[in-house]
Amino acid sequence: MKSKLISAVVASLFAFASAAALGHDEAQQKKEELGQVLFKTSCTPEAQKEFERALGMLHSFWFPETIKVFTAIPQTDPGCAIAYWGLAVSIRPNPLVGPWDAATLKRGLDAVDKGLAVGPKTERERDWLLAIQEFYKDFDKVDQDTRTTNYANAMEALAKKYPNDVEAKIFHALALNEIFDHKSMAPLLKAISILEPLDKKYPAHPGITHYLIHSYDFAPIAAKGVPAANKYAKIAPAAPHAVHMPSHIYSMVGMWKESIASNLKSNQVSRDFSTQAKLDGVLAGVPHALDFMQYAYLQLGQDSNGKALVEESAQVKKVIGPISAGNTARAAVPARYYLERQDWKGAAQLQALGTPFPAAE
Repeated sequence: MKSKLISAVVASLFAFASAAALGHDEAQQKKEELGQVLFKTSCTPEAQKEFERALGMLHSFWFPETIKVFTAIPQTDPGCAIAYWGLAVSIRPNPLVGPWDAATLKRGLDAVDKGLAVGPKTERERDWLLAIQEFYKDFDKVDQDTRTTNYANAMEALAKKYPNDVEAKIFHALALNEIFDHKSMAPLLKAISILEPLDKKYPAHPGITHYLIHSYDFAPIAAKGVPAANKYAKIAPAAPHAVHMPSHIYSMVGMWKESIASNLKSNQVSRDFSTQAKLDGVLAGVPHALDFMQYAYLQLGQDSNGKALVEESAQVKKVIGPISAGNTARAAVPARYYLERQDWKGAAQLQALGTPFPAAE
């Protein structure tokens, strides 16, 4: 009788522990909800799981966290060559905000070379590495526009060679955004023609939704991006950039209150993560979100809120991630406040931040 009682107690404790562990796993999964990606690899199951997590982050431009996760994968599976593709792509802090210095480009090329040296287990994985190699190859001799075009062409060829590879189509669409020169809408319209059919089939994919927003992020076509904007934060609520991105479309179509709400939430997600990760600074997306909020507040005539943002942005001292864009946004917040209100006296008092980035200065 006593042994049965002990067995029952042990079983109950085991069940409780299992339930608690399951609850923790579910909470962690919800906490890191990043959407559903579609990239099968030849790596071990554990490495595959981490690869998908890193790719989800990558599709939502969660830099530099993507670098950390992709870098860790070979420690789990030393033969996972495709992880170095992810690292090479992530080394560009934001593929839509260049150019990059020689040191960054060398790190990217080194990652590609390492992946090729490890030895891709499939021809497809080798082709992925060779595609991103086009972006970095001969960076010291070939200008970035040419290399970016070469990369876009390589991604188009990859998508044609593997017609069932959804991620190849998605990264081709992103590459088309990268070659957009603000002179012709053709690359964006081509990207949209790739992404819209995929969106109907894979509505929870973070990259499809994200790159649709970027492709529609221009006044003549912005209204068509509202459906993507309305769902992106729900697809990847753990990623600060995913929560912010809807405001790109909202700003274009005059949905000012929605833009403010997106950026308030985005900055909360950023700060929560920074606290959890004990970061020494703020993610670059924080001042970027403040910039969007500033514009929205001023359009609504909420000058007092705009003034508060000037003070808040002044507290940002160290930016983590795409520091050029982050520091440019830091400078834009007070500049918008004074210039939009035609406060020329206040504008004359603005001081340069003292960064090495011309756009910020």
